[in-house]
Amino acid sequence: MVTDTVSPSLPSSPIPCPDDVRAAADRLAGLAHRTPVLTSRTFDERTGARLFFKAETFQRTGAFKFRGAANAIARLTEAQRRRGVVAFSSGNHAQAIALAAKLAEVPAVIVMPADAPAIKRAATEGYGAEIVSYDRYTEDRQAIGNRLADERGLTLIPPFNHPDVIAGQGTAALELLEETGPLDLLLAPLGGGGLLGGTALAAALLSPGCVVIGAEPEAGNDGQQSLAAGRIVTIPVPQTLADGAQTTALGDLTFAILRERVAGIVTATDAQLLRLMRALAERMKLVVEPTGCLAAAAALEGIVDVRGKRVGVILSGGNVDVSLYGRL
Repeated sequence: MVTDTVSPSLPSSPIPCPDDVRAAADRLAGLAHRTPVLTSRTFDERTGARLFFKAETFQRTGAFKFRGAANAIARLTEAQRRRGVVAFSSGNHAQAIALAAKLAEVPAVIVMPADAPAIKRAATEGYGAEIVSYDRYTEDRQAIGNRLADERGLTLIPPFNHPDVIAGQGTAALELLEETGPLDLLLAPLGGGGLLGGTALAAALLSPGCVVIGAEPEAGNDGQQSLAAGRIVTIPVPQTLADGAQTTALGDLTFAILRERVAGIVTATDAQLLRLMRALAERMKLVVEPTGCLAAAAALEGIVDVRGKRVGVILSGGNVDVSLYGRL
C-alpha cells in the first residue's frame, strides 16, 4: 500500500546549494579519495555514447557514502564531537560514519538492520562503532536513532536527509565534471536522494546545461512516484537486491532538490542489475554492488537514450558479500 506524506519526520534544515558542494570538496581534500574516472570502448560502441564512469567503488569504505559522512562530522561543534554521533543505515552509510568518526576521534553508534550484508556489518564493527540491530520490516530505524540521540545526547546524522551529507555526496560528481568537462547527461543511483541531490547541485555548478537523471530499483520507485505526484510518496520496504536503495521515502531536503534540479527518474529491475554486475566485472574488471549498478543499467540497458551524448555514470559502491557475489 502506498501512502502520501508532506515530509518525513526528520526536522527540516536549510536546503544546500551548489556552493556548499564546493565547500565540502575543500573540506574533504586529503581525507576522501579522489576516485578514478574510467572509460570502456566496448560500452561506448554498445551504446553509441561516450561514457565516463565515476568509480566510487574505490572510495574509502568502498562507497560514495564516506564523502557525506566525513563532511557532516567535520562540521560538528566540539561539544557534539565529545558526545558522539548516531546513524541508521543498511551498510554503506554505517561504514562511512564509523570510519569518519574513528578518524575524527568521535564516538559512533550505528542502527543497522539485522539482515544487512555481512561484509558491511563486519567493516562497521571493524571501524570501532557500536551496532544496535533492528528488524527493517517491523521496526522504524529513524525512531530508534531519535531515541538513542535523546537518551545519550548524540548527534543524529541521517543517511541522506541532511545538508552536509548531501553536499558531501555531491563532491563525487564535482570531481567527475572537473575531469571530463561539461557533460550532456549525468546518471546517478537513487535511494534516499543524497547522492542524486548532491550530483544535481554539482552539475549546476560546473555543467549547468547537463541533464541529470536518477535511477532506482523498479521494486522501490518511491522517488519516481514522488516527482510525478509533486509530493513525497512513502512505500513499504522494497524487496530488491539493491539493498542500498531499500528506502521507503525521500527526505524533505532531497525531494526539494530533485523536484527543482532533476529531469527525471527511471527504474531498473534486479535482473538488469545482475547483468550489469557481470558486464562490469567482465569488461572493466570492477566489482560493483547491485545498488551501484543502477545508473550504469540506465545507460547500458537502454533505459535512457544516451546515443550521441557525453554521459557521466556514477558507480556508487562495491560493497557486496563475496559469497553472494559469486552466487549472483
